[in-house]
Amino acid sequence: MFPKNAWYVACMPQEIDEKPLGRRVCGEPIVFFRGPENQAVGLEDWCPHRGAPLSLGQVVEGKLVCGYHGLEMGCEGKVVAMPGQRVRGFPSVRSYPVIERYGFVWVWPGDAAKADPALLPHLAWAEDPAWAYGGGMYHVKCDYRLMIDNLMDLTHEKYVHATSIGQKELDEVVPQTVTEGDLVITKREMPGVKAPPFWATAMRGNGLDGEATVDRWQRCRFMPPSSVMIDVGVALAGQGGFDAPAPAKTSGIVVDLITPETETSIWYFWGLARNFRPEDKALTASIREAQGKVFLEDLEMLEAQQRNLSAQPERKLLSLNTDLGGVQARRIIERLVAQEQAS
Repeated sequence: MFPKNAWYVACMPQEIDEKPLGRRVCGEPIVFFRGPENQAVGLEDWCPHRGAPLSLGQVVEGKLVCGYHGLEMGCEGKVVAMPGQRVRGFPSVRSYPVIERYGFVWVWPGDAAKADPALLPHLAWAEDPAWAYGGGMYHVKCDYRLMIDNLMDLTHEKYVHATSIGQKELDEVVPQTVTEGDLVITKREMPGVKAPPFWATAMRGNGLDGEATVDRWQRCRFMPPSSVMIDVGVALAGQGGFDAPAPAKTSGIVVDLITPETETSIWYFWGLARNFRPEDKALTASIREAQGKVFLEDLEMLEAQQRNLSAQPERKLLSLNTDLGGVQARRIIERLVAQEQAS
């Protein structure tokens, strides 16, 4: 269903600042907490004593203390103490590789021996002070592949997001899709159009005329196992579109980090990275609020879609030319899952 030998975003750092966090990732129940050096740790969410979720406990001096009978767990998954008991023979629990980078806590739910930090997606904007990022997280009750389909075919913006980022030209311009190894790229260029409300507001926030005619672009990039980065923006018409000089455009990267929880639910980490006025916290907050409303519209549609699919699993879905990006992404996922199962 999903590749497990891969890095997934488990949570944001502030979610585990004080208390342990229980979160299911690719079907694996994991508890996250901070060890004695403040490092992020991931263990199986299971107390070796009576099977209670360790996430219901507390963190004391870098050790995870079960909230049922006080059993203490170390960062490697070994029992270190329990009131009034000898713990030498207690079994360990599974420890998961964890990395904290780019403003996220990542976990490897598969074979720990294959957890290579070099395989972590490179998010250059997250380490560049010339960029600002604002985002959030939604729990969505849908198959993670439905979200990938949604992000790789932005034609739906005309209908689902008619009052924010949608416009009629989305139906009129056929996207172009190419596959480069495990990377799938879908592009759409819309020259000589009016900016939709979201982008008109963003232009004004960047000191440009929101009513001006623009060249708009969307470049969706799927990277396995389940990330989609979308280069988006508008530039004053005739200034070069995507390649326009910075003073003539307003652009950013829509960040979509999708983590399967179960076969029909996900943790969806979303946001926008931008390289204009990065110091303006008020602008970051306003863009985040507007983008959050857009993604809520997707959430409603995707959860309704999943309910239909779950009720009638025997019915097949159609694939049109605009679906090619999602289709190619699914093929890559299927190949990776098959390779894991074969090994």
